[in-house]
This record gives sequence, C-alpha cells and structure tokens, in this order.
Amino acid sequence: MKNQSPFDLSIIIISFNTKAITLKCLETIDTSLKGEKSFTTEVILYENASSDDTGEAVQTFIKNHPPTKNLTYKFFQGEKNLGFGGGNNEAVKKSNGKYVLFLNSDIEVLDDAIKKIFGFFISSENDFQILGAKLFNPDMSIQTSCGPEYDIWTMIPYLFLRGDHFGLTRWSPDKIKEVDWVMGAAFMMSRQGFDLLGGFDEKIFMYAEEIDLMMRAKKMGMKIGFFPASHFIHLGSASSGSKKKPIINTFVGFDFLYKKHYSSLERTLLGIMLKSKSYICIVAGKILNKPELIETYVEALKKINS
Repeated sequence: MKNQSPFDLSIIIISFNTKAITLKCLETIDTSLKGEKSFTTEVILYENASSDDTGEAVQTFIKNHPPTKNLTYKFFQGEKNLGFGGGNNEAVKKSNGKYVLFLNSDIEVLDDAIKKIFGFFISSENDFQILGAKLFNPDMSIQTSCGPEYDIWTMIPYLFLRGDHFGLTRWSPDKIKEVDWVMGAAFMMSRQGFDLLGGFDEKIFMYAEEIDLMMRAKKMGMKIGFFPASHFIHLGSASSGSKKKPIINTFVGFDFLYKKHYSSLERTLLGIMLKSKSYICIVAGKILNKPELIETYVEALKKINS
C-alpha cells in the first residue's frame, strides 16, 4: 500500500457480460456522488473478459464523464475471466484509495448511500473493520444480506428448513449490528485491511468469496458490521447466466470453505448434508417433473464429488 492515497475512496466494480446493468450502476454512482465535495472518489471498473461490448460501452461512459476534483472513473480490461475474487484483487491493485467500497455490477445506488456508508465507516473504524449495507430487491422489498457463521448448526436450517426464508440463516437488521458476514454485493473496508488479509482467495471462482474473506478477518480480530442506513438495490445473480449456476457454485463454495476452515469431522458432516440435499431435490424433481431441478442437483453432486 502506498504511503499516501490520492483518493479517499476507491469503488471497485467487476463486470462480466453485464453491459446494461453495469452502465446503470455507473449512472447511479454518478448521480449519488455528483456535487459531493467532502471526500474524493475513484471508480474502478475492471472488465473480466466479457464476450459482449461492455468494455466499449463503459469507455464511452467515461469519455462522457471526465474527471473532476472529487470524482474520477477508470477502466481496465482483463485478458481472461478471473472470477469474482480474482477480478476484484486485480482491480484493487490498480486502485489508489485509502478505503475500498466493493459493489457488484448489478447494484444501483440509492440517494446518498455511498456518502452514508463512507462517513459511518471512517467514524467507526475502531468498531468495525468491514461494513455492509442494506440491500433491496428491484421491487424495493428487503433483501437479507448478512448473517451468522455457516457452521454445521447453521447449515442444517440453511439446507433443509428454508433458513434464509424464515430469517434463521440470514437477516437485514434495522439497527447497526455486529455480524459474522455481510454480502459481497456492497461492503466497505480499508485498503490496508484488505491487503493485510491478502485479498480474496482466488481458488474460489464465484460465491462464498466474501464469507471466506470475513472468516479470515474474524480470525485476525477484525469486526464486521451491518449498517442499515445505506441503501442499494441488488438485482442478484446477474453474471451467472442461469438459475442453476448459483446453486452449484454455492455448493462448491461451501465445500471449499469447510475444507479450508473446518475439522475433518465437520467436513464429513457437510458432505453428508450436501449429498442428502441433492438426492432429496433430485427425487422431488422426478416427482414434480422438473428436469432443470434434477439437472441442477446432479451437476452439484458431481462437483462436490470431484
């Protein structure tokens, strides 16, 4: 990390075949920060080797939004798709801010959400070293975006009792709260803290990267907070390309997390639960005549058994 940071804040965005929503994300950032003079911001867009014309569209946006004293846009073209973690790591290397705000390309900034989360973070840095925001679905219903550690006891309701739906395994508090993790779609930390952790683990291609990062952060004594006053819309799974990929990648992500962070007994128990969940869904898919459900969990089984 440089001794002095030219910018107060670096906003990091990774794009992969998401031209329209990436441009929308940039437009809402521009609206949110237009006229903001209390801190300086650079917006880093790292293009993760898309097959569409996202890169050209973003460069046109940047030409139409020249640098000002407080807001600068920068574009970097990746040569191959490095995934969420790898792309973010490369983008952070190219950044010059003291603090980093990670935003998914399918995020829309509401009002002064960036100013709010930045202001609170720097005023409470001794309390929280990672800070997440409140997320909403496009219809403005609440999107649960933080929760407890995914230990074995949490995985039971998560996999078998619709834990997310019933608020057992993820939440969206209305008050500032210390949590075990916040969703990677919108969270902030210092550049120094990110470097200290070594960035995202690039062995995880997509899904669970932020959980791994925050597990490592907690082991180093860092605290993770949820800040409900900063609001963003999150479309969700925009880069996945299908409904089945998030499920498969989630299974692979949890399998990786348990191999990295948990005991052999806990890894064995997780494997039993993931396989049981898969078999249950395969049988349900056959009964309900849902071939996509069958295909999804057959593939998930292959991934965790490989």
